[in-house]
Amino acid sequence: MDEAKGIPGAGAGWFGEHARQLKTLFRALFGIIWGIDGALKFRPGVASSFAGMVSDASAGQPAWLAPWFSFWSAQAASDPALWVYLTGTLELAISFALIAGFLRKVAYLGGAVLSLFIWAVPEGFGGPYGPSSTDIGTGVIYAMTFLMLLVINAAYGPSRWSLDALLERRWPVWARLAETDVPFMGPLPLASAPARRSP
Repeated sequence: MDEAKGIPGAGAGWFGEHARQLKTLFRALFGIIWGIDGALKFRPGVASSFAGMVSDASAGQPAWLAPWFSFWSAQAASDPALWVYLTGTLELAISFALIAGFLRKVAYLGGAVLSLFIWAVPEGFGGPYGPSSTDIGTGVIYAMTFLMLLVINAAYGPSRWSLDALLERRWPVWARLAETDVPFMGPLPLASAPARRSP
């Protein structure tokens, strides 16, 4: 590979030469992790323990966060199954999107938002941050991973090994939901426009 051709990772050894395949593998492995995480939400007893998780997360938080945790403690206590199963269903949907390469841009943005929500409610922002605190929680790290997938998608462009690639061939407008270089609204770039046939 030649760096002059403008190929990201060119001249970077084996990893650079296989970056496109590795990004697909990394996306799929991350999807498997999300699938396991989502499936675990449907185990017996998870819904009944959710209110306690939110209550525990609120312990030791700063006073200015009390309204946030009071609101979510009330929600968790009123219908914990709704929140647990909704979260599990969203995690399974994101898992499918990651593994299949389906709605990648939407999945990456949605996954980042869901990760931050998980971090902010049951993980209690990873806090309290005191002398005994050893990490900031996993949710914020997951959110950063989703944002990095978005950056990788922007750097390497469309993924040939994705359901999105098949859909974009049939409906070029699908790129709005899958590709980072295509805006959600406005005209499609020329590369994404359908090819015109000669008369």
